[in-house]
Amino acid sequence: MCVFCGSHPGRDPGYLEAARRVGEALAERGMRLVYGGASNGLMGALARGARARGGTVLGVLPESLAARELAETACTDFRVVPDLPTRKALMFSESDAFLALPGGFGTLDELFEVLVLRQLDTHGKAVGVYDPSGFYEGVFAWVEQATREGFLYPAMVGVLEPLRDPEALGRWLSRVETGP
Repeated sequence: MCVFCGSHPGRDPGYLEAARRVGEALAERGMRLVYGGASNGLMGALARGARARGGTVLGVLPESLAARELAETACTDFRVVPDLPTRKALMFSESDAFLALPGGFGTLDELFEVLVLRQLDTHGKAVGVYDPSGFYEGVFAWVEQATREGFLYPAMVGVLEPLRDPEALGRWLSRVETGP
């Protein structure tokens, strides 16, 4: 499971708690976490949550960020790659599904890239957004607007799955585990 999220903690402590719980949930299901490799913010909480429950964690950090961000020591497999495109390609190839938590431009870039690749039929992997706080409501409103205005195919609307509480996350993870 590839998880995209911020390397900052955000203002609401609930973001860190949610990231930690997602990491724990993945580990408890025996799912390997693939993520951006940083130790700070939501990324670090996510990885430490997975490792606290005995999970395996692949962290992928580009050289340009390795100099600025601390690498997460909780990773069971840590790779430094030359650049962001290489990072995204490795994370994509190592993952069977994608989940986004709150984050900034980098998180949205990664999320939208996997959505574009899905739209182009490059993959059929599940894409979810764990959003118990409503952080992504603006993104979902934009998807609806872009669909109404004819910029997105209606079939794409359901591809980005909103997971608004722990129960919805659990059901989605169960579906991802067993396949469509």
